[in-house]
Amino acid sequence: MAYVINWTATYRHDSDIVAPYEKFILYDKKVQALKQEQDYAAKKTKKVVWFVSNCAARNGRLQYARELAKYIELDIYGTCGAKRCPRTSAKKCFDMIDKEYKFYLAFENSNCKDYITEKFFVNGLSRDVVPIVMGARPEDYRRNAPHHSYIHVEDFESPKHLAEYLHRLEKNNTLYNEYFQWKGTGEFVNTYFWCRLCALLHAPPQSKVYSDIHTWWAGPGTCTTNTWRNLNENLKKRDIEK
Repeated sequence: MAYVINWTATYRHDSDIVAPYEKFILYDKKVQALKQEQDYAAKKTKKVVWFVSNCAARNGRLQYARELAKYIELDIYGTCGAKRCPRTSAKKCFDMIDKEYKFYLAFENSNCKDYITEKFFVNGLSRDVVPIVMGARPEDYRRNAPHHSYIHVEDFESPKHLAEYLHRLEKNNTLYNEYFQWKGTGEFVNTYFWCRLCALLHAPPQSKVYSDIHTWWAGPGTCTTNTWRNLNENLKKRDIEK
C-alpha cells in the first residue's frame, strides 16, 4: 500500500483534513474563565463514577480504575462493575451523575495521540461533573479542551496520588468549582468536514504522497499500552542508544 495515499482525514491534528470528535472555540482568546453563579458541588454526596462495558481495553484503564478505587469511592456502572444503569435509560443515568457525583472517569479504550472522543466531550464536559481523562497525550488535551476543564491521570505519579488530589478538591468547593469556569467562554462548533474537503478538491493541486501510511498512522510514539511518561522515556533511551 506504499505511495498510494495522498491525503489523510482522521481525528489526528496532523491529518490533511482534521476531523475531530468535537472542536471548542473561545469567544475571546483573552477570556478563558468566567465566574459561575452555580455551585457545582452543592448537594453532591458521591465522589467518582464510571460507565464502562469494554473490560479488556489495551491501555489498562480498568486496572488503573481498580487501583484508584482503593483510595477513593468509585462506582463503576456496566459490565466491568457492580452497578447497573441500562443504555435505554441513558438520560436518567447522566442526570444522576449531575446530581450525585463530583468526578467522572472519561477513560478512552486506547492511549493514542489526539484520540479524544465523546467520552470526554459529551459524557464529561456536557455534564456538571469534572472529567478525569486517560487516552491522548496531556498536550493533546491542552490543545483541544477548554482551559482547566479536566484532570489528566498523567499529571500524577500514581492512582494514589490522584486520589489524594481528588480528596482535596472534594473538600474544597472553591477549588472544585474552578473546573467549571470555562463554561460560557466559548462553544463547540461544526467543523464542516465535507465543505473543507470540497474546498481542498477545488484548490490548486499540490503534489503529496505518503510513502508509508502504516508508519504515519501507527509508528513509534503514536500509541502506547503504558503511560505516555514511560513511552517518552523509552523513546529517549532508544535514541541515545542509537
